[in-house]
Amino acid sequence: MMRKEKAYAKVNLALDVLRKRPDGYHEVRMIMQTVDICDELTFEKTKEPGITLWIEGADLPADTDNLAYRAAALVLEEKKIREGVRITLKKRIPIAAGMAGGSADAAAVLRGMNELFALGYSTKELQMLGVRLGADIPYCVQGGTMLSEGIGEILTPLSTPPACHLVVAKPDINVSTAFVYGHLQADSLPFHPDIDGMVHALAAGSLKGITDRMGNVLETVTVQEYPIVGQLKKLMCGMGAENALMSGSGPTVFGVYTDQGKARETAAVIEEKKLAGAVFVTSFCRA
Repeated sequence: MMRKEKAYAKVNLALDVLRKRPDGYHEVRMIMQTVDICDELTFEKTKEPGITLWIEGADLPADTDNLAYRAAALVLEEKKIREGVRITLKKRIPIAAGMAGGSADAAAVLRGMNELFALGYSTKELQMLGVRLGADIPYCVQGGTMLSEGIGEILTPLSTPPACHLVVAKPDINVSTAFVYGHLQADSLPFHPDIDGMVHALAAGSLKGITDRMGNVLETVTVQEYPIVGQLKKLMCGMGAENALMSGSGPTVFGVYTDQGKARETAAVIEEKKLAGAVFVTSFCRA
């Protein structure tokens, strides 16, 4: 028996940090959105116990240092499963990009194992399992358009954005999420995105209302440390994007376009100038 799952990347349409909690976590309020860039995972049962993880397309650990592996181990342990599982992971989502690639893979493992072994977990139960491994995993279990609060685990479904085109560019650098949050001045941020206004814009189906409110407070750290992020934003906006924003802690930047031709032209310029190691012309999706 074999099971296949797709693990979709996400971008943040808006990301605000409210405060740093006494436990060291940051309390966030953000709007998450899946995009049509995905990894593919295949699951097969094995008679021998344990986990075999094969990774294609990226040089990543295939053991407990990998979130997908740890998600599989958690399910096997929780349900006392005596069989094993072989997982093949085809990577397409850029690594260390602020697009929740690792969390998306872990979420896909939870869904895939649930089906493969007929475990009967509900979506909510899978999300409760996932938050034990990472704050983005509960969102990635479900995907779509969500208001995310707390440390990222309190989720409220929102209306899907209107159809548009995206340019997603990941510079050839890796950004440490721990570094960005560690250097964020959460108590003295110069701005806060209008999250409530964007929720209303989504409900109204207003793309301009959404793009006008795009904002990410983590840019206050990442753009200073890595000027290429600001350079990509400026280039996209100068080539017809309604707006452009860094996703997560970066360094990926995405631009929102109403004209697919302009999106493709922007992507070609980014590739020609070698401003990013990975460039996609894609769209929002429901996952």
